[in-house]
Amino acid sequence: MPRDHRPARSIRVLLAEDQQMMRGALALLLGMEPDIQVVAQVAAGDVIVDAVLTHRPDVALLDIELPGMSGLDAAAELRDQAPDCRVLILTTFGRPGYLRRAMDAGAAGFLVKDGPVEELAASIRRVLTGETVIDPALAAAALSAGPSPLTGRECDVLRASTDGATVADIADRLHLSESTVRNYLSSAIGKTGTRNRMEAVRAARQQGWL
Repeated sequence: MPRDHRPARSIRVLLAEDQQMMRGALALLLGMEPDIQVVAQVAAGDVIVDAVLTHRPDVALLDIELPGMSGLDAAAELRDQAPDCRVLILTTFGRPGYLRRAMDAGAAGFLVKDGPVEELAASIRRVLTGETVIDPALAAAALSAGPSPLTGRECDVLRASTDGATVADIADRLHLSESTVRNYLSSAIGKTGTRNRMEAVRAARQQGWL
């Protein structure tokens, strides 16, 4: 349908996706819907809030793994700074831990990218009416997986380990003692059932806990 045949009040959508081709394709496909208008596109998480405050979309469609800030962290900030904007997480990684974190951050929906665009458009309309939209298979997996066993500090220490940092580096970065860092690492390794911190990081990421 031509753009000048759109309803007088289209649903305004912001897209946050770091892969340019994917972002462009989503914008093009959603723009073909008669009642949806993509008003902003961003490639990094740390510009999402400013873009939302500038363009005032009805729905923010966010990827999770973005440079600068994750889509989950951005969702939490939007909950406080732009509560009228509904957040829909769209990700390649359908991990149970991500779903729980998204709901904790105030997201109204969580979908994986392999679905048809018609389903995505329908989900955008549904979250705008106040519904919560969650991929059914992922919802079932999240229920069976249970909550993350890791504390917030254990997650912080694991995240700080991802670039090969030493215990001293992590301690300095997080303003902790080296013995405290070792204790958190040991606890996280035990909870993830792994042999070392890099395996613990990998296991936690696979579950969506980080």
